Amino acid sequence: MSWNPASWRDRPAVQLPTYPDADALATVESCLASAAPLTSMSDSRRLTETLAEVAEGRAFLLQGGDCAETFAEFGADKVRVTFDLLLEMAAMIRAAGAGPVVKVARIAGQFAKPRSSDSETLDGVTLPAYRGDIINGPAFDVASRAPDPMRMLEAHRQSGVTIDLLQAFASAAYADLNDIHRAARQRLGIRVDQAPAQSEPDRARVYTSHEALLLPYEQALTRRDAESGQYWSTSAHMLWLGERTRQLDGAHVEYASGIANTIGLKCGPTLEPDELLRLAEKLDPDNRPGKLVLIGRFGAGAAGERLSALMRATRRAGLKAIWSIDPMHGNTVTVAGRKTRFVKDIAAEIGSFFATARAEGVHPGGVHLELTGAHVTECLGGSLPVAEEDLGQNYLTHCDPRLNQAQAIDVAAEVARLVMEGTRIASDAA
Repeated sequence: MSWNPASWRDRPAVQLPTYPDADALATVESCLASAAPLTSMSDSRRLTETLAEVAEGRAFLLQGGDCAETFAEFGADKVRVTFDLLLEMAAMIRAAGAGPVVKVARIAGQFAKPRSSDSETLDGVTLPAYRGDIINGPAFDVASRAPDPMRMLEAHRQSGVTIDLLQAFASAAYADLNDIHRAARQRLGIRVDQAPAQSEPDRARVYTSHEALLLPYEQALTRRDAESGQYWSTSAHMLWLGERTRQLDGAHVEYASGIANTIGLKCGPTLEPDELLRLAEKLDPDNRPGKLVLIGRFGAGAAGERLSALMRATRRAGLKAIWSIDPMHGNTVTVAGRKTRFVKDIAAEIGSFFATARAEGVHPGGVHLELTGAHVTECLGGSLPVAEEDLGQNYLTHCDPRLNQAQAIDVAAEVARLVMEGTRIASDAA
């Protein structure tokens, strides 16, 4: 059967809510299907073309942003601090010699989250789990936790405003790029005259991405290019599939297999090499550079051995997919009753990723981080350390803990160090 935007409905689906009002859901889907696209096909095509440089080992992918966006925290200042942080981190990685850095934010659509259980019980009361603001609300009461399709319309509205803000900030920041890159070189102790020349991908452009989780929303925002006949998601420039939704015969893989956008695939400890190759064939049958991003997420202690087998399989199969690392999700622990992550574990997994990639002859192509420009106290450690007793001071996330601004810069500095180390190794080998 040929693919169409609704063909996922014939496949087994997980992590989708059950809406109590089917007619309301149909109405919202119809509204979104006739709504303005959030992203253009030309920009999404440009992202894929730019990521082809990463696939060829000449550039680097920096992907980061909120664990989950929320309606209540939406605002221009929040978008601006995330934008500024990504530019600053990218400048550091670029200054270290990584080549152009492609900036992709977890923004303008990251409103849904997978859950390990469909329900939550508190004081003997059981309600549906909170699945992100696009589906239901975080308050523990019947009205908030009921899945409401009208929330998709608000997510679409806020995403549109966010994208407009990103474009405005990029236009304003372009004039300041030299200063941003100069500051990054100074932070790394690199002389100004050692700076690489600016190139087109190093402009202030920030692309958007989110997890392709809520398939009714994704289907409604899928558009066909009349000239090429290709289907594109217009909800984001790039979508990714998570550890819980990458079943080969499942609805989410089916949907992602038919759109022309760059697709990310989370690769965790349960993924076997042969399954990865089958998923790559499904999601990127033409083996096109820039089309598929493989995002490892293992944990600091497990990354090396498991990742090595997967990288070896893709190299031997001749896949042109990008390898990136998510050092966040495998390093989540509970401290003092709160979910948190240690910056040292995040850095350790990134280090293991670079070492494993080089050992397997694979380009360490990117990092995928949950972060915020706000001064939150959700992760532990860093150069301006957050200690256990500090966790409750500004713990704001509704889902998973994020790096704050200082911690994110620390991680960027570690990536920059690893890039420079790789450059020295390559130079010595030559």
